[in-house]
Amino acid sequence: MAEAAGYQCGYCQTQEIVIGMPLVIDHIIPEAEGGTSEDQNLCLACHRCNEFKGSQTFADDPETGEQVQLFNPRTQVWSDHFAWAEEGVMIIGLTSVGRATVKALKLNNEYIVRSRRRWVSTGWHPPQD
Repeated sequence: MAEAAGYQCGYCQTQEIVIGMPLVIDHIIPEAEGGTSEDQNLCLACHRCNEFKGSQTFADDPETGEQVQLFNPRTQVWSDHFAWAEEGVMIIGLTSVGRATVKALKLNNEYIVRSRRRWVSTGWHPPQD
């Protein structure tokens, strides 16, 4: 799974090699909500995204207020829902799914933004698809 995912978080695209620690397996639909441990329900996630996501599967789109399902790294294409701003420092939600996921998983929290600025300055980020 890690190789297929490019060794990067399915949500924020943080690369394992950049953070120097292994990513974790996330149940996209948590087992407590009926999710399975089959490959199609699992993705790689950094510790922060996994922590912020918790058992959430839905969140409010901050633009419309509509409750939508969070981004699914196994069935959806990241670039359809997100884009990089500030040369790879900030993640912008392009769709209701993207906006809700950015907010719910705090994809632009102060800690990751500071790290991304440093990674960008060294050419380590954003990851090249």
